[in-house]
Amino acid sequence: MFTGFFASRPVENALLIGACAAVLSGVIGVFTVLRGQSFAGHALADVSSAGGAFSLLLGINPMLGFFGLGLAGALGLAGRRSPADNDLATGIMLGAGLGLTALLLHFAVTSRNVAGAASSIMFGSLFSAPPGAGALALGSALAGLALLAGLHRPLLLASLDDGLAAVRGIRTRLLNLVFLALLALAVTLSAMSVGAILSTALLIGPAAAALRLVRRPGAACLLAAVIGAACTSGGIALAYASYNWTPGHVWPVSFFIVALVLLAYAAAWRRA
Repeated sequence: MFTGFFASRPVENALLIGACAAVLSGVIGVFTVLRGQSFAGHALADVSSAGGAFSLLLGINPMLGFFGLGLAGALGLAGRRSPADNDLATGIMLGAGLGLTALLLHFAVTSRNVAGAASSIMFGSLFSAPPGAGALALGSALAGLALLAGLHRPLLLASLDDGLAAVRGIRTRLLNLVFLALLALAVTLSAMSVGAILSTALLIGPAAAALRLVRRPGAACLLAAVIGAACTSGGIALAYASYNWTPGHVWPVSFFIVALVLLAYAAAWRRA
């Protein structure tokens, strides 16, 4: 069933991209849950999907499109002062992102005849990722983790008590902007793994499961990264094996990854 699994170049590429997305999303996801910005993560995913569609239209690396529009969305969400303003901006951006994605995908399909464009953008296409995507994902994930490691103390304080962080001299608005940029990067890698629509599952699911099992934020970040990586690699393995279940057809990788994330959260919820 798994003959040649590790000898397959597309599988190696998928495992690398998936691991990068899972680890970065797991760590950032813990802060996202603590800050109550899960909805913002979902909105950035929808905005980044427009970037993925735009990259198909231009014929450039999808990751550049995903992150470019995701970063623009982060800039749009930064600086909102009240929770009501945040919710309004996030909701409007979510709908606008999906609408723009629909338009750009239409142009990409009709002008460039890109087969399966909508499916790859919205639901991921790990096995068909370009060869250089793995190295780019690895570099991006390492850069994101390094920046997060340098900011983790003020970010944790601001996540738990924004007012106290401001009193202690932390520039909370700038910190929020940097965090949203990191969130856009995590969503970008997740979009390449499970697609823009489902990327929130990889961002929030492992982090929520970890926070139910451990109390210390550092331990939760580590556990969320492990859970996410296990679900991603397990999903890739199951998708590879599914070729033998329905010969000639591989089941969607994103389905298996999200299903395993759901099972992991359910197990953590029952144990807690």
